[in-house]
Amino acid sequence: MTVTANNSEQGRCNWAWIWFAYTGFLFIEPILDPSLYLWLGTIAAFALFLGIFSVYVRSSDECHPTRFWMIAATFALGLLCFPWNQGASTFFVYAAAFLPFSIASIRRVFSLFVLEALLILGEGYVFHAQPGFLHISWPNTFVAIFLTGIIGGGNIFFAQQKRADRRLREAQDENLALAAVAERERIARDLHDVLGHTLSVIVLKAELAGRLIDRDAASDHQRAATEIADVERIARTALAEVREAIGGYRSRGLAAEIEAARLTLDAAGVSLMMDSEPTTATHLSAAEETALALALREAVTNIVRHARATICRLRFITVAGRRRLVVEDNGEHAIAREGNGLRGMRERIESLGGQLSLEHDNGTRLLIELPLRSGADAAPAAL
Repeated sequence: MTVTANNSEQGRCNWAWIWFAYTGFLFIEPILDPSLYLWLGTIAAFALFLGIFSVYVRSSDECHPTRFWMIAATFALGLLCFPWNQGASTFFVYAAAFLPFSIASIRRVFSLFVLEALLILGEGYVFHAQPGFLHISWPNTFVAIFLTGIIGGGNIFFAQQKRADRRLREAQDENLALAAVAERERIARDLHDVLGHTLSVIVLKAELAGRLIDRDAASDHQRAATEIADVERIARTALAEVREAIGGYRSRGLAAEIEAARLTLDAAGVSLMMDSEPTTATHLSAAEETALALALREAVTNIVRHARATICRLRFITVAGRRRLVVEDNGEHAIAREGNGLRGMRERIESLGGQLSLEHDNGTRLLIELPLRSGADAAPAAL
């Protein structure tokens, strides 16, 4: 676990260095209007930001004070360099881009965006009238504010998406841990119930058979053979029961997936409402139950990651010769196109002769229909 986490963190740090390429804007002005002092100042600013960026990237804790200090240092470096190198506006953009990933409150992030814009505007006002080396043109001032707002605002979405993904992973990990503990306890109870009495009976019958064999009477030998046969039969029955208990651990089933969905939604602050219990689940084939369980898991994942919902309604109904699973939420339908998860869900359902439809109206409504197999309970239920 530790090695995996360290590898993941190292990969995140390596990936973040790609964004360091935007420091190239610093060198546009020295290249177009070269001078020794401009080059020396630009190289010094670049080296200083290299250290700031390195410290920021290695601060893995989202709310660690080091991150805030590095953001402040980046913006201050921009204010220091902007009057003599207009490409230093890239430091303002970096500061705005860092903020959404370091502060969870969107309102606070927007407040800091406004403060940044006012400071940039104020510096532009002060140095606009300065001729010569220290001069900021109004177009460069407004471009710096525009880029700061656009890139910072765009990163709010990605930061919120990242937090949603992290919450989902944490909820799923917790659910898996709780499920593993519950299953271990269940198996322990089942094995105790299955083997406790059975092994006691086997021991008693084996001891009785041993005593009977030591006797000379033919009737005792016959009875010993009967006892040994009983031991074999009971042992085989116990073995089958143990396999059945362990087999229950391997297949979670639809009921377990519903409980996992409830735990995941609760962790995300979404209330799960069941309009009807899946009483028809006993008539599902293994492939159908697996398909519905995976579809429910994908639907819950999308709700947690994208919908920003507060209520999720789950219904299992049978109507017009078809079994239906309906998953509805009252959130935003942020997904504009069908991704790999929904596509895989649709293909899995259609391979069983079913249909999947997705509707967006005051939330999202996922409808999955499967045909009833012969012999299945087809009693209609009202929507």
